[in-house]
Amino acid sequence: MAHTSFPTDLPVPKDDGACAHLLNRTLPSLSLPATSGTQTDLSTLSGLTILFCYPRTGAPNEVVPDSWNAIPGARGCTPQACSFRDAIAPLKKLGVDNVFGMSTQDTAYQAEAKDRLHLPYELLSDESCAFVERLGLPTFEWEGKRVCKRLSMAVLDGKVVKVWYPVFPPDSNAQIVVEWLETEYKHR
Repeated sequence: MAHTSFPTDLPVPKDDGACAHLLNRTLPSLSLPATSGTQTDLSTLSGLTILFCYPRTGAPNEVVPDSWNAIPGARGCTPQACSFRDAIAPLKKLGVDNVFGMSTQDTAYQAEAKDRLHLPYELLSDESCAFVERLGLPTFEWEGKRVCKRLSMAVLDGKVVKVWYPVFPPDSNAQIVVEWLETEYKHR
């Protein structure tokens, strides 16, 4: 099955409260490698940043195993990333200064996905899980690797002002952020 389509019987993730502590939290000062070859410290960015976290993107021609599909919320990283790609113009128009995707995959792996998917924003690698641990982001283990559960955050001047968790279906993530920007955020 292609990475951009979903089986109809995917298990829906439930809100287990694992992100309840994030609202109004200041991001830790930590530089993460970006697909641009630079380091990014999200805590130092001015303005509104949208950070979406995802477990892992699949490689070209990789067959998505049933074990991955069985994990609630695991499937859909490529559609989530593409939803932000496709919504970049409205996001910018609504005042978003930065968009980043983040996973625990290495930068080289992420760079291939960024190029292949034509993503107009950087992907950040937290391969060591330092950012995940310092912020207390929810994770799960898969095939011996620790991966981040799917979530997204609006961060204003280094402080979390909105959290979306769980995110399902993943391909709706950017539209949900756009709707929040149009309705709730514009009244700040």
